[in-house]
Amino acid sequence: MIITFGLLSTFFALVVGILQWSGIRDRTFADYAVANRSFDARFQAMSFLNTWYPGAIFTAFGGMAASVGVTSLYLLSYSLLTVVLMYLMARPVWIWGKAFALNTQPDLMALRYNSRDVGTLSAVLGIVSGIPWLVLGMQALGTLFQYLSLGTLSFSNSVIAGVGVITIRQIWTVRMGMRGVVISDMVQGIAAYVGGTIILFGLISWMVLAKGITFQSLDARMFAIPGVGSKEGPLYLFSLILTGAIGGWCWPVIFVRLFTADSVRSLKKSAALAVPLSFTFAGALLVFGMLGSKVAGVPSHPDDVFFIVSQEAGGLWLLGLAGIVVLAASMGNIDGHIQATGAQIANDVVGQNLRLDQAQLIVMAKSGMLGVTLLSAWLACLELPALFSIAILAYQGIVQLAVPMFFGVFWKRGNKQGAMAGMIVGFALAVYLELIFPGYLPWAFGLTSGVVALIVNLVIYVAAAFLWPHSRDEQMRVDALFALANGEPLLPVAEKTARKPA
Repeated sequence: MIITFGLLSTFFALVVGILQWSGIRDRTFADYAVANRSFDARFQAMSFLNTWYPGAIFTAFGGMAASVGVTSLYLLSYSLLTVVLMYLMARPVWIWGKAFALNTQPDLMALRYNSRDVGTLSAVLGIVSGIPWLVLGMQALGTLFQYLSLGTLSFSNSVIAGVGVITIRQIWTVRMGMRGVVISDMVQGIAAYVGGTIILFGLISWMVLAKGITFQSLDARMFAIPGVGSKEGPLYLFSLILTGAIGGWCWPVIFVRLFTADSVRSLKKSAALAVPLSFTFAGALLVFGMLGSKVAGVPSHPDDVFFIVSQEAGGLWLLGLAGIVVLAASMGNIDGHIQATGAQIANDVVGQNLRLDQAQLIVMAKSGMLGVTLLSAWLACLELPALFSIAILAYQGIVQLAVPMFFGVFWKRGNKQGAMAGMIVGFALAVYLELIFPGYLPWAFGLTSGVVALIVNLVIYVAAAFLWPHSRDEQMRVDALFALANGEPLLPVAEKTARKPA
């Protein structure tokens, strides 16, 4: 344990040391919430990856690849599509964010639909949906600490130890806000996705050369995917890819990355940088998981494939390095989640009802982050057998933000009535269907509850756009927003009209 925990402690101290050396002190809420839109493409790309791929990716998708094989490759598809969406959304979202001092995803929704209620509703849905995934991220550290303790700690004690470490890490997240998150994302991202990819390629080579494991060694079932005649249904895989791709930008922790860049060019360049990094890392992880299914001990514990193979291939030193990779990925996702949640509590929930100045907003955001950290830490230490099911349910719900968000950015006709009604009905329907038909809907050819609810959501949104057309003033305001996104200067009357709701 001196080796394994020693390596982990050294990396943890390095991250904290860099943050302490940075000495960031935020003067405005924009500094705290979006780092005053100051980061270039390199920081943006790594910050996106460090939020997009949590530490649980090594257990959840590594284990999925070891269990079901090529079906897990849908991770590659929806991850790359998510980056493409970032490229498409970059211009309007960043320009509106800069012009109207937007700090959160609900800020954008409130601006587009000229409604504080739309912003508050999207904030509440985002916060509620994010808590189960935050707790899962903390619990994933339990597996890490149990392996690094070489079995000395029980799983429950390992979870407590992991939660304790990540809670201490939040001291700097609470103090420094988004700037601290993005700076640490660079360090953690290099460790997790550059260092992690190198380790994965090394382990793949070891399995092929030393163990003689190749694709020909795998069982035939590892190459089967859900289709016509399968238990899941022909549209099941399509549903996973669709909800994964569009759902990514529904999470506040991901969406806020569109506001931290210093320009549209940096955002688009970051998308170009993220594609090869994402493809190489995720592809290596899934191939590793499939081949790892033939290593002793993995079939009975597929979620532990990364730790089992690392320890067998390289002993305690490689196990310790694998631990650094998982911890680095976990810290990035958890830090970003807590920061985004705190900012929304201050800006979009409390701030919509109380007139707070800049200092008060920062204090409220810090208080919210502290509260979310303590709540999530407490929940992570409890035995919650249905937590993963709740997290899946939350994903089917959060994806309902996609309709008002994407259509709001690219279509002028959408209105607040459709946005509100669509989100409420879509979220409620997704939750109801997921509770009745967990996983997929057999009567809908394998579509998931989130996709079926998304279709209903879209019908409501489009119908409302035609039933309640914009007033003349509202049409002028929306036209001004889209003109600004297209690079046209705002005329004085349009500048007054295309306002952010007070």
